[in-house]
Amino acid sequence: MDLEAVRTFVAVAEAGQFQKAAADLSITQQAVSKRVAALERALGVRLFTRAPRGTELTIDGQAFLPHARELLRVAERASASVRPGRRPLRVDVIASRVAPSALMRDFHRAHPEIDLDVVMLSDVETAVAAIRSGAIDASFRAVAMPGRPLPEDIESVRVLDEPHQLLTGPAHALANARSVALAELTGHRIWMPGLVPGTEWTAYYDDLVAEFGLTIEATGPNFGSDALLDTVADTPALATLTTARTRLVWPTGHDLRRIPVTDPTPVYPHSLLWHRDNPHPALTALRTHLTTTTTTDQDPRGTWAPDWVIPR
Repeated sequence: MDLEAVRTFVAVAEAGQFQKAAADLSITQQAVSKRVAALERALGVRLFTRAPRGTELTIDGQAFLPHARELLRVAERASASVRPGRRPLRVDVIASRVAPSALMRDFHRAHPEIDLDVVMLSDVETAVAAIRSGAIDASFRAVAMPGRPLPEDIESVRVLDEPHQLLTGPAHALANARSVALAELTGHRIWMPGLVPGTEWTAYYDDLVAEFGLTIEATGPNFGSDALLDTVADTPALATLTTARTRLVWPTGHDLRRIPVTDPTPVYPHSLLWHRDNPHPALTALRTHLTTTTTTDQDPRGTWAPDWVIPR
């Protein structure tokens, strides 16, 4: 059904005259007549009759009027639901305990007036597809996959370089170190069961292993962070790598140690990705917030990241 014809019918019904409705709609009286006639043909009934002072609704017109008004209200709600600035900004943060989630919480505190819808997607290809389809407005991603550059319609900006830490139990050989050089990790077993082949974070750690000769094991099922912390706390031979802003909570008895990794410090390079044609005004606010508030305590000359990550 032609909504413009429905809108014109309602305008005539409320004005009582074709001429006044034409003026209200800023169109010609002939256009009003054509739209009403087309609507009457589509419905198979007459909606108006001529009256001494203009037009009057027929019985069918009176029956149709409340439904026509509801159609216009529904159309307006549908339009408003996707109008830039009227719907929530939808952002992928990967997981709830990692740095992107904390960045979005900071943004929400700075801009409580902006409605947000936070989602968690599995990998960069899924996120990029969601950005291109309009399912999400933006995504935090550490890196693009090596050999798979981002599509030309996807923009990106590096927003945070997050330093790594070694996480050990109290009996680990490095547990009492104030910091540990990357070369000192050679020969130590680093257990990271959450590494999934084909994801950008696994590609990152594959390069770290190749560059510095580390031993990172992804064996066994991934039962989540709580099970990982339990195992590291009880196994002197195992450690794991985490990042400085990853939120981890463990029982006091675990006595786990978070030890900065240095010389160089491997940094996880978080970038924000979005579609270049996305008009949502809150997206601009998010980008401005991230580029003006996120910092790193590390000197770039003393850090390491794969050479295929999104550049600064």
